[in-house]
Amino acid sequence: MPDGSRTDTRTTAALTAAKLYYLQDMRMDSIARELGTSRSSVSRLLTYARENGLVDIRVNSPLERVGGLEDGIRERFRVAAHVVPVPGVISEVDRLERVATTAGRMLSQFVDSNMVVGVAWGSTISMVSRSLVPKQTHSTVIVQLNGAGNTQTSGLEYSSDILQRFGQAFGAQVEQFPVPAFFDDPRTREAMWRERSTRRVLSFQAKMDIAVFGLGSPRAEVPSRVYVGGYLSRDDYRSLHEDDAIGDVATVFFRADGTWRDIRLNARSTGPGLDRLRRVPRRMCVVSGAAKIGALRAAITSGLLTDVVLDETLARLLVEDA
Repeated sequence: MPDGSRTDTRTTAALTAAKLYYLQDMRMDSIARELGTSRSSVSRLLTYARENGLVDIRVNSPLERVGGLEDGIRERFRVAAHVVPVPGVISEVDRLERVATTAGRMLSQFVDSNMVVGVAWGSTISMVSRSLVPKQTHSTVIVQLNGAGNTQTSGLEYSSDILQRFGQAFGAQVEQFPVPAFFDDPRTREAMWRERSTRRVLSFQAKMDIAVFGLGSPRAEVPSRVYVGGYLSRDDYRSLHEDDAIGDVATVFFRADGTWRDIRLNARSTGPGLDRLRRVPRRMCVVSGAAKIGALRAAITSGLLTDVVLDETLARLLVEDA
């Protein structure tokens, strides 16, 4: 009880400081005098307000170069683009981190009470999960989109960390999917999909309001976990090459023209079918790196996403190649 009281008191003080600073343009020194505290305490209260979702800072400028790129993508592809300004000399890892951080801070705008949020595991979404802005919701469910196990690991610890961070950020119920990323035999998948425990998770996926995912590509400079984590054998790679796969969403692979059903590995994948994914009202893709332009263009053309958070270089390639 005392801990809750302290939290409530701090939240109230942070909210007051934020209103004085952001809405009334008061300086920190003036706020400190009004609240009877120090300037450094006011600074900590403002930081607390930002980190806990009390303040939502947005930068909107039609004069910036990214604004034109966002408009261009929206007009040509009917997709809401959120372009992250990134200098060309930055490393691919730092580029990905900046894009993922932006996506994590944006997500609280979209997640609300009584929603089902589908989350795909992977390197990109792991980074996103570390930048989520807390927002208290009720009756919200976070559901795992695809299994994470392989012959080397169950994948539960890795995927669980990502899902738990989402659950904690939004005060939501977490539904894990304790199956492998790929079954050895398509018939095993078919049998497993008839099990009541599996159907329970699939029923949550069928009610998704938002799906959050990265975009896998075998050509990426920062490879997706599915391509480096022991999930694919040499025969799998050969099969994907023969089937002209260009990328994947939640371990479901697709070609440049958006087709996916007859890609052989998909018969063993535990990710949602792309037809299922297209029925989700908001589908947020987080992607960076010029090497993913082919996969991104195919995903957009085939209607797999409604929102995309991407770096400036990739956005420019997308617009110029259109």
